[in-house]
Amino acid sequence: MRSVIETLAFSTMAACLLASQVQAADNLSFKGVLVAQACTIRPGDELIPVKFSDISTFSLYQNTRTTGELFYIHLQDCDTQIAKSVTATFSGAENAELPGLLALGTGSAARGIAIGLETGANQLLPLNVSSPEQLLNNGDNVMVFNAYVRGEPRAIANQSIRSGRFVANSTFTLAYP
Repeated sequence: MRSVIETLAFSTMAACLLASQVQAADNLSFKGVLVAQACTIRPGDELIPVKFSDISTFSLYQNTRTTGELFYIHLQDCDTQIAKSVTATFSGAENAELPGLLALGTGSAARGIAIGLETGANQLLPLNVSSPEQLLNNGDNVMVFNAYVRGEPRAIANQSIRSGRFVANSTFTLAYP
């Protein structure tokens, strides 16, 4: 008798559990945008390190900035049927005293400087401003830029540039106008 009651209780519990499973309304949604990109970024160019040689504070006091350090964004598999040109826009934390230039990262020991960007033709390229359009060719293309270090005007006037290691980070975005 006890076995029959236990079986009956188990069967009743199982029936209640199964009955409680109700078809839920849609609660998962997938969205996205499928785009036809004119080019792909060469593997390895997703993170581009730009290393400056040692910079003298004396040189910054005399010249206010360094010469440009070249860096490249390599584009592959470009298709001019999709787009004829490309631009790059760099974004990042802006230096308070030198708008348009990158501020140093929080881990930097150096002070009184900022990082500036230029096109390969040495045209100033402020943060959040698109580079001039570069015409694309089918296949591989290279975008050329310069990075430079500039002393903040007050730090130069007060001769208060502090030496030490520095880092700054920027994100580039490509557009195909």
